[in-house]
Amino acid sequence: MPNTNNWTRQQTLAALHVYFQLPFGQLDQRNPRIQQLADWIGRTPGAVALKLVNLASLDPQILASGRVGMANASKLDKAVWAELSANWDAVATEAALAYEHYGSEHGVSPGSDVIDEVPEIAEGKTTTATVKVRVNQARFRRAVLASYNARCCMSGLAVPSLLIASHIVPWVEDHQNRLNPRNGLCLSALHDKAYDRGLITVLPNFTIRVAPELRSVQTDEFTKTAIAAFDGRSIQLPERFKPDEAFLTAHAQRFGFL
Repeated sequence: MPNTNNWTRQQTLAALHVYFQLPFGQLDQRNPRIQQLADWIGRTPGAVALKLVNLASLDPQILASGRVGMANASKLDKAVWAELSANWDAVATEAALAYEHYGSEHGVSPGSDVIDEVPEIAEGKTTTATVKVRVNQARFRRAVLASYNARCCMSGLAVPSLLIASHIVPWVEDHQNRLNPRNGLCLSALHDKAYDRGLITVLPNFTIRVAPELRSVQTDEFTKTAIAAFDGRSIQLPERFKPDEAFLTAHAQRFGFL
């Protein structure tokens, strides 16, 4: 019989983890990930889908898009979202552990939700610490690609195998925002490398700027077309988890664009 009691914190966190991983348009009771979590926690798929939509109602970007009919977030939902905003990595990690707890009760191994993106785990050649880092990186990638609907925000490339979830502030420099999709951009492998090297940036007004050396008349035609031509254009913003202006400012300042 489906559980009709109030949601617990652990159930809400497990739902939050699924929310990170799915594009907004897939928050539907027919989604296999939602059906799986519903089975794990003894609730209906419709109840889980509704919980995800309620969590979405707390995302300022979702609200700014003009969506209506999503005003049923509970006090617990709001409290968890406030904690998330204050310390993203701590709450995202707690959410992943809650999800894994329910999965383990049903014979699902930790990290299995991203196992296909972390082949080292399957091969058994990594230490526990390395596995944890790679799982977290894979989950960050999943969250960023879900936000951008698996499309490069500069070029529009929509081939997932050629897309990178680029950290705006590097992984090693901000331990509280390693898992924060607002610290990420969905970029093609080429634009990710240029971004990482400071040859291209995104200003806090979401405008792309390309380094002068790539815009010179001596630049080859491919570079002009594939990179330099984007100078001055705006990125395609994600459906949710818009990149944080403070993070964008830090990257632009680091490489002398501001």
